[in-house]
Amino acid sequence: MMRTSIARRLVQLALVPAALLGVLVVAAPAQAAAPTTVRLQSDIVAWTNAVRKSAGCAPVRLDAKLALAARSHSAWMARYGKFSHTGSGGSTFVVRVKRAGYVAPLSENIAWGYRDGRQVVTAWMKSPGHRANLLNCRAKAVGVGAVYAANGTTYFTQEFGSR
Repeated sequence: MMRTSIARRLVQLALVPAALLGVLVVAAPAQAAAPTTVRLQSDIVAWTNAVRKSAGCAPVRLDAKLALAARSHSAWMARYGKFSHTGSGGSTFVVRVKRAGYVAPLSENIAWGYRDGRQVVTAWMKSPGHRANLLNCRAKAVGVGAVYAANGTTYFTQEFGSR
């Protein structure tokens, strides 16, 4: 009798939507083969520092506040399917970075649709404005956000700071 009751409760629990329980939801098939966002973010920082080194710039250190601003903007772009440096409520990267608690915003790079960190940094290096941000030797810190949209498209934001 007790086993039946426990089994019934487990079945009922399985029917409760995962979001209500705060459980991590399994990736959709389109995302299943994609790298994790943590891996993407780490790879972008590594590739960023590699191109900076080749240009004679010091590496940038990862900053949690810049990363928070970057992830928030990527999440906003992914949620609404927008690709823009102008964010929620018309915000600029300076506003978003300062809102996250970082006092010296420098620049921002955004991208979407790439599969790995190398592709993202390579694309940025082909864009004069993004390349200038990557190779600005005044940059001391970086934060990266990579977020998957519901359709599997990845949105990327990279925030640079001068402290």
